[in-house]
Amino acid sequence: MRIAICPGSFDPITNGHLDIIKRTAEIYDKVIVGVLNNSAKNPVFTAEERGKMIGMVIKDIPNAEVKLFSGLMVNFARNNGATVIVKGLRTVADFEYEFQMALLNKALDPDLETMFMMTDTKYSYISSSMIKEVAKYNGELEGLVPAPIIDIIRKRFREIKS
Repeated sequence: MRIAICPGSFDPITNGHLDIIKRTAEIYDKVIVGVLNNSAKNPVFTAEERGKMIGMVIKDIPNAEVKLFSGLMVNFARNNGATVIVKGLRTVADFEYEFQMALLNKALDPDLETMFMMTDTKYSYISSSMIKEVAKYNGELEGLVPAPIIDIIRKRFREIKS
């Protein structure tokens, strides 16, 4: 069985992330969406909340599942039997950062491959940071994030403002 990991912070998941997950699921037998619990970041949503939102939007992808992790990606991949990490790219800046990470992961585990997948051009401008900025000012989220999580995002930003 060919298992791929689609890792990220997903704070929150965007339509660009979902595009990469769906396309990865068409190529690999199993896709694990790895939600990074990074103590160095200050996310708007907890890892558990992010995992739940992702679960809501991938429920119709039968070979995809969500798992939370912390620590090294190579250990997470190894512990889940994955042989490839799939990373979505939007820009050259994304490539430069992800290329360094891929080289580091390869040095830590020579059997683990990294595959880069270009995001569909209609999502190339979307990032979780931009979503948070739009939500902060009560902007329109339709078309930027999966519909089932829009109200969750809006509710969180109303709570933050209170």
